[in-house]
Amino acid sequence: MRKIVLAVLGIICLTLCYFTFLSADKAFRSDWQLPQTAASGQTQHRLVLITQELDTSFWDRVGQGALEQARKDGASLEVWGSYGRNQEEFLKKIEIAIDSKVDGIIVQGLDSEAFKSLTKIKAAFYGIPIVTVANDVPMAESLRRTYVGSDQYAAGQMIAKQLIADMGQAGNVILLGDTYQEYYQKQRLAGIQDVLQDYPDIRTAYEETEATREQVIATTKDLMNRVPDADAFIAVNANMAEAMLHEIGRRSRIEPYHVYSFDDGRDSETLFAQGKLDGMIEQSPEQMGALSVNLMMQWLRGETVPLEMDGYLTEIRMAKAMDAR
Repeated sequence: MRKIVLAVLGIICLTLCYFTFLSADKAFRSDWQLPQTAASGQTQHRLVLITQELDTSFWDRVGQGALEQARKDGASLEVWGSYGRNQEEFLKKIEIAIDSKVDGIIVQGLDSEAFKSLTKIKAAFYGIPIVTVANDVPMAESLRRTYVGSDQYAAGQMIAKQLIADMGQAGNVILLGDTYQEYYQKQRLAGIQDVLQDYPDIRTAYEETEATREQVIATTKDLMNRVPDADAFIAVNANMAEAMLHEIGRRSRIEPYHVYSFDDGRDSETLFAQGKLDGMIEQSPEQMGALSVNLMMQWLRGETVPLEMDGYLTEIRMAKAMDAR
């Protein structure tokens, strides 16, 4: 019995030695090669652009600029988002992108604790770079790599200066803002107020409201009751302009008033084309989309590290209704 066991063990050892020899022979043959690193270098970087306003012309143009630049840079880009500023769905999209371990996220900044937690903690944990586009969030609070978009403070100043040129250095101005003040809206408001404060004969009435159509109409009605001799209106949140103008038009003719806003609202371009806005800040959404993708790719390739923390500013201009006619 002992001889049989020894014989079986001997056969097993010989078999193992044979296969070990074959493996060693393959490993050390002169024509054997490691997998080429070039294959991994050809892998496309996966990027995603996420917005909470897919139903606006402005954000469509941001997406178009981003997609075109992604094709030029050889990147894979998907445009995700929600409609009607659905923040819950918007944040869920960001979380899905992080869990999918995409290479980079370009996102409309949202000044909320939930957004900052996702970008500052979860995205940072996975090493996924964040670039905010059009709407910024302070770098220290979000750990975003950079911002691409308008100088919102300068945009506010530009509107205020145009208002003074049109109305003169005296009058009553109604400013309408969002109860949920995001960072970019605070910057716009600061720019407007810093210019107007130098004109003691210009009096301002500022009110915040929820961004629903019903609340904007109600707040505009209340403001016009409190300031019956108003000369001008500025919608700091461009999505409020249509409802604000609706209430103004219901009470009187719109023409005597000076009305201003920005081009990133759902109805901004239509209102401007109809002559209901005397002036509108025009931004550069295609440039924002293209530059954000290009900068993200530069970072991923190690070509520009670090990116400018203060951001990369795109062009803005004051469009006047008289020039559009």
